[in-house]
Amino acid sequence: MNDHDLPRQSALYPPLEPFDSGLLDVGHGHRVHFEQCGRPDGRPVLFLHGGPGSACKPDHRRYFDPAYYRVVLFDQRGCGRSRPFGATVHNTTPDLIADIERLRDRLGIQRWVLFGGSWGSTLALAYAQAHPGRVERLVLRGIFLASQAELDWYFTGLRHFIPEARERLFEGTARDDWHALLTRYDALLNDPDPAVATAAAHRWNAYESAIMSIGEPAPTSPAADTDSGSLGRARVQVHYLAHGCFLEDGQLAANLPRIAHLPAVLLHGRQDFVCPPVTAYELARNWPAAKLAFIETAKHASSHPDLERALVAAVDAIRDAAGSPAPP
Repeated sequence: MNDHDLPRQSALYPPLEPFDSGLLDVGHGHRVHFEQCGRPDGRPVLFLHGGPGSACKPDHRRYFDPAYYRVVLFDQRGCGRSRPFGATVHNTTPDLIADIERLRDRLGIQRWVLFGGSWGSTLALAYAQAHPGRVERLVLRGIFLASQAELDWYFTGLRHFIPEARERLFEGTARDDWHALLTRYDALLNDPDPAVATAAAHRWNAYESAIMSIGEPAPTSPAADTDSGSLGRARVQVHYLAHGCFLEDGQLAANLPRIAHLPAVLLHGRQDFVCPPVTAYELARNWPAAKLAFIETAKHASSHPDLERALVAAVDAIRDAAGSPAPP
């Protein structure tokens, strides 16, 4: 066995189980699953998962020192263990912001640290701009502002790197019209024939896997490993992207003054093909209290060892700055 065969040393804290979990009724038939881990009287931190359409995983609990942090995680509407799974009706960014506020109120938390990556960074920024008084600081990874320019990169610019995957995705749609592509997939994913819907979901998720696999020695596995999981995830993601993530183009950048005073750490893989590094650069340039670090060896996945270490270090630094093992 050579060094490359040895299991890598994870920077994450050891696995842990929640001390509390439940389903929060947020109205219109939606119930969002939440859990709390770590120290019940600890410094509150909210983990926001990516997607749209993904879900929280056990490893997401492990970025935070459980002896210091009260870690709150929840699956967004239509995602993971929230019910109904894959539902898109009454599922918008303003709905998710309202859900976060309901959860904060339910848990009796005054202010919390926001921790999110990719779509989770988008939602963190949208929530912070809507409720800046409820946010202490932010740790964001793989910055995505849901702009038309970023979506154009995702569906058009990447043809220079993965032409064959893009060809498969756009089959039956004009090659340069990604708006029509989203409309078409929204219809396919909701087709009454399960075979049609599932096949569309696999094609949709395969495109993201192809992007994540650029430069990797082996293809990256799809984000969902079952037909139902793949379909539910794709339905929610296409629903959001087809509606511009329910944000005005440039909204998060324009509203940055609302949170310019909040400290933030921005971490971004230099080789990120999903969310181009220029987005993080422009955001940091206009955010006086934010500090940006590019992780030179990392791409988009938070599981990259160097990015993983940087994320853990960022939240450990918040703990250490308090000057005491006890939360404030």
